[in-house]
Amino acid sequence: MLVAVLIGSACSRSGNGTSVDDTAPSGSVATAPVVTIGPDEALPEVVVWEAPAIDVDEENTGELKELARVALEEGRLFGGEADAIPLYLALRQTAPEDVEIRQGLGDALDALVVRAGEALAAVEDDPSGLRQAQEVGSVVRVVAPEDPRVIAYLDQLQTVERAQEASLRGERALNQGDIGEVGDGGAIGWFRQSLELRPRNARASQGLAAAESALIRRAEKAAEDDDYNAAEIWLDRAAEVRPDMGTVDRARGQINRVRLARIGSLRDQGIAALSAEGGVDVARGHLANLLRIAPEGNPAAVELRERIELASHYGLFRPGQVFTEGLRLGGRGPEMVVIPHGGFRMGASEDDAAATDAERPARSIRFDRGLAVAQHEVTVAEFRRFVTATGHTTRAARRGYSTIYDERSGNLVRRNGVDWRHDYTGRPAADQLPVIHVSAGDADAYAEWLADQTGHRYRLPSEAEFEYMLRAGNPGPYPWGEGSPPPGSGNYTGALDESPSGRHWRNAFQDYGDGAWGPAPAASFAPNGYGLFDIAGNVSEWVGDCWHGSYRRAPSSAKAWVNPGCRERVVRGGSWASSPEQTRSSWRLGSDANTTNARVGFRVVREI
Repeated sequence: MLVAVLIGSACSRSGNGTSVDDTAPSGSVATAPVVTIGPDEALPEVVVWEAPAIDVDEENTGELKELARVALEEGRLFGGEADAIPLYLALRQTAPEDVEIRQGLGDALDALVVRAGEALAAVEDDPSGLRQAQEVGSVVRVVAPEDPRVIAYLDQLQTVERAQEASLRGERALNQGDIGEVGDGGAIGWFRQSLELRPRNARASQGLAAAESALIRRAEKAAEDDDYNAAEIWLDRAAEVRPDMGTVDRARGQINRVRLARIGSLRDQGIAALSAEGGVDVARGHLANLLRIAPEGNPAAVELRERIELASHYGLFRPGQVFTEGLRLGGRGPEMVVIPHGGFRMGASEDDAAATDAERPARSIRFDRGLAVAQHEVTVAEFRRFVTATGHTTRAARRGYSTIYDERSGNLVRRNGVDWRHDYTGRPAADQLPVIHVSAGDADAYAEWLADQTGHRYRLPSEAEFEYMLRAGNPGPYPWGEGSPPPGSGNYTGALDESPSGRHWRNAFQDYGDGAWGPAPAASFAPNGYGLFDIAGNVSEWVGDCWHGSYRRAPSSAKAWVNPGCRERVVRGGSWASSPEQTRSSWRLGSDANTTNARVGFRVVREI
């Protein structure tokens, strides 16, 4: 009979064969693959075989010999009393020298050794074959324990048993989440031990693949949580499990594609947020997440950071950008250029001998936002569109006169019937000339009309904004720095200029001439560093501030310094008829808000 001695236990399962749950999608929650172990796959029992008791006497010896011979021919070796080996063993006890019995038992042992080899070979493809191999081992251990073939077989059987035990322990560790990714323990350690015993052990190889898969799942879970540093660590550990396989490389490529897609998504979300109110803070949140998962120097992170920086200072614009906006009544508004944000020192320096108390004390001004500024002064054509659309009557038109330049006397004189439609001499003005003979109120009305037409806030620049755009980063006394203006830089009073009747300026820049006497068409000269034409010359310009005799108690911001109902406004910037002292960057003039003359026009700014 067979006596079973249990030395290993197993978890239950359905179906046949070892199975690894490796079907979850790459985006699923990462868990260790579940290796299901059935009773046939658990460590098989070690059996001890005992030959059944068979009564042998002189009368049945011949019959039993025949039964043993037939059983041997039919391959029935040891299953029961009628099988070859039990019969031959019983016969040998009564007739140990019987040649026929000895030959039969030897042939049965030979067949059993062959069957033993087949049983061990089958274990590789069918783990349940180990039970058969152990049953055979229990028989040969009784039949011929000293036979070298039996000794060799039992040694192989023990190795197989140890390998199976190691595989079983590895599977249990894997199911408990003990992958053993660090050191030699856990599932990986057991599977490797099994493979050391049996290098072609399919069960252990499959277990290593399952352990590798579990580590990859952990990497995928870390990637889902945007923890790509942890994902790299898990992938590196997975790569050590089966270094000659390409599984981890494929997983790494997939996770990297997911990472790049996530980075791109955060960049796109950040950029999209910038177009909404309060979107800069939202975009910064996306950037923080992007920087956490992106490699150093990632182009998407660099781009979003730059876009946020631009948006915080320029909204949807860029410094240096030139644009126009559509008007509700049709056509386009003035050409605007975005000047950069920054800071400067406003007012005259202590060593500027030409300065007056009105230009001091100097103070530092900071602009946190860029500003869109009309590239040139408002022209006659642009102002005409406003008057035509609104029916606005300018101050000069209402009172019937303005101040012009008289060529005969060389002075500025009052002349009746002059308004915005006229040039500096009182003749009809060309469309491209800067509009003059307009008051501060006329300039404000034009800006308000633009705001209504475009839906954006147009206005006159503040005094601080005007000096900032006039200097364009140059701290010197003049917009260009020191000395006479560079050739072609603007319409100023130059000693080389000559009026139609041959007059020359008495107080002018030496060795300078620009070929103009009176205002020149807009943008006739070179722009300054911010892309603005005629900001330092051609005509002086109204700004939004009320006049104050100095900068004492002036606000620290760059906003216009306004007193409700003030009657005096500030004029800034040199003109075609300004002395060198009046062309300095810090020069300022207080003038009645209703003043109109041949020297003062305006330009607009738009907040961004």
